[in-house]
Formats: sequence, C-alpha cells, structure tokens
Amino acid sequence: MDVDAAGIGELWDRLTGTQDDPAWWLVILAGLVALGAVVHGPTWRVSRNVVTIAHEGGHALTALLTGRRLDGIKLHSDTSGVTVSRGRPDGPGMVFTALAGYVAPPLLGLVFAALLSAGRVTLMLWASLLLLAGMLVMIRNAYGVLSVVATGALIFVVSWLGDEDVRAGFAYLAVLFLLFAGTRPVIELQRMRARQMAPSSDADQLAHLTGVPGLAWVGLFAFVALLALAAGGTLLAPDTAAVLPTWLKD
Repeated sequence: MDVDAAGIGELWDRLTGTQDDPAWWLVILAGLVALGAVVHGPTWRVSRNVVTIAHEGGHALTALLTGRRLDGIKLHSDTSGVTVSRGRPDGPGMVFTALAGYVAPPLLGLVFAALLSAGRVTLMLWASLLLLAGMLVMIRNAYGVLSVVATGALIFVVSWLGDEDVRAGFAYLAVLFLLFAGTRPVIELQRMRARQMAPSSDADQLAHLTGVPGLAWVGLFAFVALLALAAGGTLLAPDTAAVLPTWLKD
C-alpha cells in the first residue's frame, strides 16, 4: 500500500510539477522545424495527419458538448477525415459542430502554449494523451486507429523516457506546429472552394445552416488561426534578454 501510494504521489508530482523554461535556442529550433513541417510539401503530407486528428476531434468534442450523439470518426490516409453525429440537422448545435473543425488545431495549440508558458510541460503532454484516448474510443476505421495510437505512443515515450530537454523540445515543437499549421488548411480549403472541388466543406455547410456566405466562414477560420498564432507565439517566445549577446546587455 505504501509503495502504491508513493508511486501515485510520484506520478502526480511529475504530472503537475513545473520545469524551467528551455534554452532559447531550443525554442527557436523547435519553431523552425515546426514551420518547415508546414511549408515543405512532402513533410506536410505526413504531418497533416496530426492536424486532421485535432480537426476531427474538435468536431467530435463539440458535438458531444452540444448534446448531439456521436456515431464515430474516420481518418483516412489522404489526411482527410469525417465525424458523424446525430441530432437536429440545424440549429446552434449543428452550427457549432461544423464550426469547430478548422478552429480546433490553432485553439488547441493556444491552450497548450499557455501550459508551456507556465512550465507545465509534462501536463501538456499527458493532456494530449488523454484527448487521444478519448478520441480512440470513437474511431471507426483501421487507419484512424493506427494514426491515433502511433501519435499517442510517440507522446508517451517522450513524456515517460525523455529528459527535461527532450520533453520540452518535443512539446514546443508539437505546440508550435499546431499554431503554424492552423492557417495552411484554411488556404487549401479556399483553393478547393475556388475550384468548386469542395461543395460540402465545413464553410459551405455553415453557409447552408446560417445563410452567411462560405467565404465569410473561411475568413473567420483564418482570423482565429492567425490570432492563435500571434497569441501563442507571444507566450512561447524566448526572453529577449536571454537571446541577446552579452555585450548588448551591458
């Protein structure tokens, strides 16, 4: 019993404890790698799976919070996804559910950035695991299970076995990726809409539900993504004094 209590206490301390801010160069390196993963086409085609998980997770969580019945989530190898819920085909619940997808990744990145700015690196990583575990229950296809399990396994290994620098570097990389990645799917969405290749996109569903033009919803998605990037970047930016060379501080 004492051993179990000690183990639980140690786990709790590790989960809720804080750690010092990482070195400024580690934050900048994580930011450059995250930005590269978004702008480099071949890398984006792989890393976009993470955005899809957050996107569909946003739909699913909002559906549950608004009283809709969640039937399941599917993630596909082309980085598309679909979340199916049941309830009224119109009304606020359906509007918020449709709205949640594109804003979920940048807003999740902003929430996680707030945790990192408070030194809660391990808590941020384990919160990610909790969200993935909740999502896994509703996955309805093999590729979706593989994507969520692989993402969760990577986070668990880093959070459990990595030292402070490894955990911090990985956490900052993940959060900065979510913040940077919030805008590219919106650009891709509008490009597809302009070519009339996405007639049932979230923006067009919202236009049908509300009467507000789809382009206005695309603009809202972009605004939220840019606002989250600005706010999250401010929270995670290294202290200027730490970056400046010694001779400039004198």
